[in-house]
Amino acid sequence: MTIYADYQRDRIGWFFGLSGGQLIFLALASLPAFWAISRAAWFSAFLFALVWLFLLAITVIPVRGRSATGWVFASTMYAGGGLLGWTSFRARASVGRAEDLDTPDLPGVLQGIKIHDGPPHGSQLQRVGVIHDDATRSWAVTASLVHPGIGMKDTEERGRYGEALAGLLDVAGRTEKIDEILFMVRTVPEDGAERDLWVNKHRRAHAPQLSAVVNSDLAVGLTQASVRTEQFVTIVVPETRIVRSAKESGGGFEGRCRELYLLMAEIEAQLRGPMGMTSVRWLTSPELALASRTGFAPGDRAGIVEALAMREKDPSMNADVPWALAGPSGADATVRHYSHDAWNSISATIKLPTRGVAMGALAPILTPSESDERRSFVVAFPIVPQSRADRQSGNAEWAADLAEGMNEKLGRKTRAKQRDEAHKARGLDAKLAHGNALVRPYAVCTVTVPKTLRITEFGRRLDASIRRAGFAPLRLDLAQDVGFAASTIPVGTSLTRSGDA
Repeated sequence: MTIYADYQRDRIGWFFGLSGGQLIFLALASLPAFWAISRAAWFSAFLFALVWLFLLAITVIPVRGRSATGWVFASTMYAGGGLLGWTSFRARASVGRAEDLDTPDLPGVLQGIKIHDGPPHGSQLQRVGVIHDDATRSWAVTASLVHPGIGMKDTEERGRYGEALAGLLDVAGRTEKIDEILFMVRTVPEDGAERDLWVNKHRRAHAPQLSAVVNSDLAVGLTQASVRTEQFVTIVVPETRIVRSAKESGGGFEGRCRELYLLMAEIEAQLRGPMGMTSVRWLTSPELALASRTGFAPGDRAGIVEALAMREKDPSMNADVPWALAGPSGADATVRHYSHDAWNSISATIKLPTRGVAMGALAPILTPSESDERRSFVVAFPIVPQSRADRQSGNAEWAADLAEGMNEKLGRKTRAKQRDEAHKARGLDAKLAHGNALVRPYAVCTVTVPKTLRITEFGRRLDASIRRAGFAPLRLDLAQDVGFAASTIPVGTSLTRSGDA
């Protein structure tokens, strides 16, 4: 079994786990109490002490992964958005106002994206779909992947795949242009569309009736028990990191695409080589629209597959999904789940355990519990710039030394967990010096079911699957729409990127 445990907290509190900002805030909040003590105003000092204890509680004690102030801020923003009508989305096509079919009409955090056709690329002159996000000022491209999986691999081969993933992130970090790499997997219920087409194409008119009945029964049983897996990888590049090199490549959109194509070639070489991908196909704009549409409405896939098959016989058949129709007709972001068309979704993020995780541990999360259920997750690897990584490494090492020194002076015993974190913080500098990249990985899991089923029950099953896999779930309350977009729609949506990096 290959265990990965070489990670640590993003920041180590250097005074009993408190960060510098929290310590300064609490120190300033205690000044009124000391001022009252100096004036011998004991009752006022008692009241100020109670206020300080209240501030200490809401600053330090987390509630379901967030501080109390974080919950207050998120609840206020959600309530304000609801009053202004920002939590509900109605597509322009659903009210008869869709004008340009090539313009995406997507809800929530996806509203700012534009899809461009890149210049001809590769031996087949493929025009890759380039995703431009105006809100975060970033560019992204997405590829569809096929990997044989690691379920039947031995320990050595799993370890090799893990080293290959680390090598991929190091290569991405050395480009100094890629900001984030996202791996997305969707376990889609099998609709039997391809099998029905194949059976109808090869059906014999004089076949025995019993054979036809047996085949039909097998098709129904196997379709209900089967799932298909879709895998995507997205690389995200901020505008500020390619604007200079894009000018050297010709400038404008063409120059940016040339820079993106160079990065795609570097990443594809790592994917096909050490990581063992059997297929890497960069998606065009129509293919991205299809992936977006089936992300919002998994039940539409069978009709699109049938239309694509009919177009092979009749070229006038329209099997494309325009970007204006790639989103849901309506969507509502509620507190505990996300509602889109005839489907409901619940998203949860994963907290890594301190003891480490085994490679392949995420597999139970992707296993649906019923036939109409879809599971999806994204594992994102935001890459910290080298200068910021060096500064963060130095701060973490200094905080670890200071925390140990203060514990010794106060006679407080340093726990084994704190010693491990301090050891990892001191080893981080050596890894950065050897050329390794510093990343802040996170994962988001989502379950999607028809509205005829109880979404709360499937949310509970998703939490149980996450815990069974060895992780701790954290439901993305008040941010369910963002979690769904990040884990299900392969256009590079991130939970950590709020502006130009």
